Order: sequence, then structure tokens, then C-alpha cells
Amino acid sequence: MLAEQRRRKILEIVERNGFAPLQQLAAAVGASESTVRRDLEQLHGQGHIQRTRGGAAYAGESLTDLSVRRTQASAEKQAIARLTASLIADGETVLLDGGTTTLEVARHLTHRRLQVVTNSLPIAGLLMNQSLIELIFIGGYVYPKTGVALGDQAVEALRKIYVSRLVMSAGGITEEGLFNSNALLVDTERQMMRSAECVTLVADHSKFGQRALSHLCPLEEVDQVVSDDRLGQEWQDALSRRGIVVRRAGGKDDNSISHVDEVGSARS
Repeated sequence: MLAEQRRRKILEIVERNGFAPLQQLAAAVGASESTVRRDLEQLHGQGHIQRTRGGAAYAGESLTDLSVRRTQASAEKQAIARLTASLIADGETVLLDGGTTTLEVARHLTHRRLQVVTNSLPIAGLLMNQSLIELIFIGGYVYPKTGVALGDQAVEALRKIYVSRLVMSAGGITEEGLFNSNALLVDTERQMMRSAECVTLVADHSKFGQRALSHLCPLEEVDQVVSDDRLGQEWQDALSRRGIVVRRAGGKDDNSISHVDEVGSARS
């Protein structure tokens, strides 16, 4: 593989995932870690990525064509992200959790006048050069697989802030509540929820009925769920009974939401 082809592939991986560890990149392009390090340094110098300890985070300036980027997230996640971004008012203070869906939400906030707090390196890299956004990064132990800051330092920093809205994802959602795959992540997300006036959960239909390693919270701690139009009626009713507003977005056109269904707690 030629150097330019290798760097383009590396950039595509980092952009698609938001963050990629060095070992994953080396395996994907069939090159040594020292070669990939040099590639990352060049991409960093060009402003395409942000070098991090053990990998690279997306920095919002890409060699990849816009039409290609739009196909890299599922239609459901794109629709969810567009709808979620439309719910956020200009001037709001928003806390964005890590994850592929929240990264898509961030892409729709790049030209908005907002104060954004995040513990996600990919989201910070995307928003750091946006002139209208005041960005606050929550530090801590950076989990190498996702580029998200976790642990005691992150929790302590979150205790000192207050935001109007948290936009978060989950590894699984059952009648028992929300789940995620990392205990440190769960501890951090619990503090995020305490710091927010409104908790908005973004999750496509496939997350419902699934469990992950660690229980995060009961469903009742969520104020609003934004999902796609394949979320079943049974789940809509279950969430509504708990006083959770449910919004469903659908449509394949990346520039619009073809329909939006809202289910409120007053449903009978």
C-alpha cells in the first residue's frame, strides 16, 4: 500500500470511529506501528487528526468527501442526531457523552452558538476550532478504545459544573434501566446525570431489550428518548408510562427528517 493510500485509510478509520488506537490502525493498514506513528504525525500536522497517547482522534478536517462521510453512520443514527440537535436551543449549555451517536449529534452543532461540555476526545477534536462554540473538556483517564475520559478525575470535574441538557447514549436498555459495558464509564455517566437539568438519551431501536455489563440507572432517570422510527410500540408505551417523552426520527435524506413522532407521558 502506498503511503498516500495508507494515510487516507487511516484517516477514514479515525473519522468513522471518532478515535482509533495505534494497534488497530496498524493492523488495518498492514503496517508497523512505527510507520503508522509517522503517518499520524503527518495527518496531525495537516490538521486532520489530533494525536493522543496510544492513538488518534478525529479533528474535524478531513480528506474524505462529505458524501462519503454521510454514509459512514447508519441512516437511523443520522436521523436521531439531526432531531436531537434541533431540540437544542442556541445559547444552551450542553453536556455530550461519548459514543458514535453523540458524535453525530456534535457534527450537527458545529455552526451553533453553544457552550459544550464533553469528556470525548473525538467530540472535542470536532468542535475545538468552531468559533461559535465555547468548549469545555472534562479530563481524566482516557479509555483507549473510545477516547473518552473516565474515572475519579472526570467525576470530580463533573461535580463542579451544571448544564441544562445532557445528551448521552447507552450500551443497552431494558425495563430495568440503562446499561453500559464499562464500570468506570457508568460511574462517570451517573455524575453527568446529576449535573444536568434534562437527560436526553439517544439510542437506535437495536439498543432496546439489550443488556450490557454494568447497570447505569433506572429508566425513570431519563427525561427524553430520541430514537428511530423502528422503535416498537411496546417500548414507546413502556417509556411513556414512566413519564419519558419519546421522539422518533426517520428518513434517509441526510438534509431533512422525513417524519418525527413524539409520544408524551400523557398518552393513555
